[in-house]
Amino acid sequence: MNERIDGHTLLIGLMAYPIRHSMSPTMHNNAFAKLGLNYAYLAFEITSEKLPAAIDAIRTLDMRGSNISMPNKQTVIPLLDKLDPAAEMVGAVNTVVNNNGILTGYTTDGTGFMKSLADENLNIIGEKMTLSGAGGAGTAIAIQAALDGVKEISIFNQHDKLWSNAQRNVNVINEKTQCKATLYDFEDPDIFKSEIADSMIYCDSTGVGMKPLEDMALVSDPSWFRPDMIVFDTVYAPRTTELMRVAKTAGVKHIFNGLGMMLEQGAEAFKLWTGEDMPVEYIREQLFS
Repeated sequence: MNERIDGHTLLIGLMAYPIRHSMSPTMHNNAFAKLGLNYAYLAFEITSEKLPAAIDAIRTLDMRGSNISMPNKQTVIPLLDKLDPAAEMVGAVNTVVNNNGILTGYTTDGTGFMKSLADENLNIIGEKMTLSGAGGAGTAIAIQAALDGVKEISIFNQHDKLWSNAQRNVNVINEKTQCKATLYDFEDPDIFKSEIADSMIYCDSTGVGMKPLEDMALVSDPSWFRPDMIVFDTVYAPRTTELMRVAKTAGVKHIFNGLGMMLEQGAEAFKLWTGEDMPVEYIREQLFS
């Protein structure tokens, strides 16, 4: 890193809270070094209250851009100049690109999720998915899966500040894709259990499983899962979440944390910032070893 940084180095950030656990700096900085690109990627703990000033700093410091993660993926939108059509449809942004002071928001979470499954030779097109959560990642996953051809999505969320976003997601999917989406509250565990039982894949896109909730899982009973289904947790710190332990107890064959999704969404963002393809297999070795 010290050998690469000079007076021409361009800064790229990651703005979220909490974020010190993130592997994105390792991923991107290793990719820059591998390709000899003069960029540096740093993580900044930015709450929603600090976000307006942080976005202004992208322009002020002439940063190349930034990744955006929880809890800022929706609140960043009014602070940007433009949205990519996919980000506009999703209503969430995880990547900002600065072109001469014009900030454009993109979403790469959904494509990252679908590519991470394809990397494992798994195909959920034409199948049913049950999804927990309707934040930035959950929204991107749901809409991208619907666009790609997933037949049915059952979305579960609490009646909290994200409930209206979950309703919006269902409406967008049902109006603009061939997928059937239905929204449920977590209040009835029997419905939650039956929808998972009827699905090829269960995905948890909430923050349950990461600090300070690392000992918790929305599904704690292994009998809810089948060995032939896919269980996907978008959390990757810790590497093995409580949900993954429950799925392993159930004998589920295909269990994943969010590392593969992070890698593929990062590769999409890397291309937006640099115009170059991330050396994905090299970075995979760095992250998964």
